Amino acid sequence: MLFKYKDIDIFVEESGEGEPVLLLHGWGCTHDIFGPLQELLSKQYKVYNFDFPGFGASAEPADVWGTEEYTCMIEHFVKEHKIERPALISHSFGGRISIIYASRNEVSRLVLTDAAGIKPKRPLTYYYKVYTFKVFKWLCNTFLPKKTAQTVINRRRKGSGSSDYNNASPKMRAILSKVVNEDLTSLLVNIKAPTLLFWGNLDTATPLHDAKIMERSIPDATLVVAHGTGHFSFIENSSLYASSIKKFFNIK
Repeated sequence: MLFKYKDIDIFVEESGEGEPVLLLHGWGCTHDIFGPLQELLSKQYKVYNFDFPGFGASAEPADVWGTEEYTCMIEHFVKEHKIERPALISHSFGGRISIIYASRNEVSRLVLTDAAGIKPKRPLTYYYKVYTFKVFKWLCNTFLPKKTAQTVINRRRKGSGSSDYNNASPKMRAILSKVVNEDLTSLLVNIKAPTLLFWGNLDTATPLHDAKIMERSIPDATLVVAHGTGHFSFIENSSLYASSIKKFFNIK
């Protein structure tokens, strides 16, 4: 189905009956990545599987959103559909939204899968790279014709930016730049729901170190480590993920 929020069409796939569960995907993904999980949960739960604005079948936001705006969108959906105490399952970027939502709303359960939200500790080389690119961009825009400057900047960006950044539209690049440095550590202590942390020990995007911070900070948290997996641990070890979800959600 489609629902509107601030004149944006947002796609949500519904299935099953029972207590509500919201599925919140990561950056660059769509609701499809949670297809097997949705099928599993739908046996006992009412599942709402989202395409975030700017992804899949959902339109881009009109403005440059941060995590707060994405969270407000979820809060609006929950209120509009009279959903009470939903469970939230998220991956990566979706984890940011889950953390904010669960820190100020009632939820029955929370699953954070290789979730973002802890500001990364970056080496000096990272900041050198960022600021030299900004200087390079300023020089191009100042001294080159507009069309030529954009071509040169795009060529440099493709050679140095992340795949998420390079594959995004200009609007979504601005959003990614805004959300990637948001630190949500202070909100973790406000999460009262039972929380399952599922993590790949080889994750370099959101390292296992982040999961251990979350485990210490969230009052009722359990960490399951999928050894030998990376940032998409729930796909790389789908059997362990399925068994962990079944246990956490009491699925027979």
